[in-house]
Amino acid sequence: MRAMQGPHKSSDHLVRVLTTDGQLRAAAADTTCLVREICALQQTDLTATVALGRFLTGAALLGCLLKGQQRLALMIEANGPLERLMVETDAAGHVCGKVKHPLTAVPPRDGRFDVAAAVGRAGFLHVVKDLGLKEPYRSMVQLQTSEIGEDLAWYLTHSEQVPSCVALGVELDPQGQVAAAGGYLIQALPPGDETQLGRLETHLRNFPPATSWLRRGTGPTELLQEVLLDRRFSVRQTTRLRFTCSCSRNQISKVLAGLGASELEAMAREQQGAEIRCEYCRKNYLYATDELLALASSEEDHSERF
Repeated sequence: MRAMQGPHKSSDHLVRVLTTDGQLRAAAADTTCLVREICALQQTDLTATVALGRFLTGAALLGCLLKGQQRLALMIEANGPLERLMVETDAAGHVCGKVKHPLTAVPPRDGRFDVAAAVGRAGFLHVVKDLGLKEPYRSMVQLQTSEIGEDLAWYLTHSEQVPSCVALGVELDPQGQVAAAGGYLIQALPPGDETQLGRLETHLRNFPPATSWLRRGTGPTELLQEVLLDRRFSVRQTTRLRFTCSCSRNQISKVLAGLGASELEAMAREQQGAEIRCEYCRKNYLYATDELLALASSEEDHSERF
């Protein structure tokens, strides 16, 4: 998992609230700029943009449950053309993400982008939390619908034992650009009132997509007012969301050193250097032949000492 620094400017933000009766906690996020920027870097096609955009928004929403220096990484591995999606976030609203295959060639189905087909029906959601303990918390659940939001809700409800609803959306304009992206998370807190929760579930079943509200200029707080019906709530947290990549030359050098001295020497001899691209931000790092040989020599010295 990557430490995140150096936030980019963005108008996106997230709001976390608690209902006055203490029965529900909820969060809503506008991730339009975030999704637009990351999907442009990943050069995703239309269906991949919607899929990755949902996953980025889901990560941002789950990030509001973190504290201090805690971090979260989510990964979906499945048998669809996307193959693998990875997103990371922290308690401060820094988010990054990538997709293994950005071109799905999956057409819309019944007027909607077929995210489930792009992800694949058979696969797993992996969750890794760095909570500041000796070892990170790891969990894995089988994908239920591959619609991403429903799979995150399944994980929260069954693995973390917190009944949850997750709604994620990405809306594209006629040119295929991200016009709106965002969503909301609702969680029931113990002991819970089954009658009121049932009423809320019925309300959400027919609730318009979050993006239809966001595109009209509705903010996350106002969106939660609509989502939660007449329930009163207090805002507990407002977090600015932005794309952040933690890559650095020092970090890339450590990755290269991990290849071993012989591999680095072969790279220097056969390729006359190396060009390494960060998969998140697409920044290129160039290494001359003498730099690769210096890394190889350093790795040899390290091996001899141990």
